Amino acid sequence: MSEVPKSTGAPAHQNVTFPSAGTTAHGHLALPPSGRGPGVVVIQEWWGLTDHIADVTRRLAAEGFVALAPDLYGGNVAHDSGEALRMMRELPVARGVELLSGAVDHLLGLPEVTSETVGSVGFCMGGGFVLYQAASDPRVGAAVPFYGVIQAELPDFSGLRAQVLGHYGERDESIPLERLEELKEAIRRQAGVEADLRVYPAGHAFFNDGRPEAYDAEAAGAAWESTVAFLRGRLE
Repeated sequence: MSEVPKSTGAPAHQNVTFPSAGTTAHGHLALPPSGRGPGVVVIQEWWGLTDHIADVTRRLAAEGFVALAPDLYGGNVAHDSGEALRMMRELPVARGVELLSGAVDHLLGLPEVTSETVGSVGFCMGGGFVLYQAASDPRVGAAVPFYGVIQAELPDFSGLRAQVLGHYGERDESIPLERLEELKEAIRRQAGVEADLRVYPAGHAFFNDGRPEAYDAEAAGAAWESTVAFLRGRLE
């Protein structure tokens, strides 16, 4: 399995502002070389909108998507796990979902976006927000949580319209495997959707190549390849 490709600089990318949840939100937007494509929201880890997350938008753009990573922390980035935990706890789930709804509004309003629904790809805290967002917003057509941390109770999935592809590490102590079975059953029971939750021989944050102590090239490559195919197959 090849490693996840790095962005090459070919896609156009920029920092953008847009109205969201009664305020002016910021984010990183990347366009594909063709200039047009399906829309994908990229949701940050608990660290904030880091260079790694911005680079993920550019990788998606290189694959043909219009990718937007909204900044849920208002420009703040954590420098250690204690600070990251504090910042995550200071963002209520409902407020995060509201901000993400504004990001979907912005994406679907762009003339460059060709899809009627968007994909949602998130990591750690952002993976949890993928599920919260998809459960409440029918405009999300494809949901991809990477080791998504659910901060509170599972959301009500009865409004879920998206297909779900999840990526998890079997050595991830923050997400016990039995919780994945509970999640899969809740999605099946409430939404009638068979979530594809894949487990890799890796730990937490295995996709983050900015953290060499956590990164697993083989698992990351497999997850990326399937994610791109999944988004292409569900966003038109």
